[in-house]
Amino acid sequence: MRTNRWLLGAAVSIIGVPVAAQMPPGANPDTGARPGNEIGTGSSLPYSDRASNITPQDTRSMIAPNLPSPSLGASASVRDYLGAARTALLQNRTGAAQQSLEMAETRALDRSVPLFQTSVPDKNPLIGDIQQALKALSTGDRMLTLRAIETAISHAQ
Repeated sequence: MRTNRWLLGAAVSIIGVPVAAQMPPGANPDTGARPGNEIGTGSSLPYSDRASNITPQDTRSMIAPNLPSPSLGASASVRDYLGAARTALLQNRTGAAQQSLEMAETRALDRSVPLFQTSVPDKNPLIGDIQQALKALSTGDRMLTLRAIETAISHAQ
């Protein structure tokens, strides 16, 4: 019986180590928020204006940085976000371009689907154009990114 308790204690301590390792240093143990992060404000660290964490090849941290959002209203269209991405890219603000592209993709994916068919991929070419722009952005190819954005704009309604 004593051996079983020891094994149980050892197993719990081993299992507990990875869980504790996942909490960032200095994080609030109650909320999990890292220092500098105000929950509910949309403001968090790390902050960056450079595109990153799009593909495994451009991911340097498990924590994606907070990117600047375009100053568009809540009713902005896919076309508005794509225009903001193009402007940001032309100004060499790749982080803002990434954020705008991701917001355009989210808006483009907002659609009605039949019940239990939510896993069926959207065949809209606009989605592929935005994904191509993000992939090109992840490799640093600004011209290919710009061409993909222009193609996406032509497909946007």
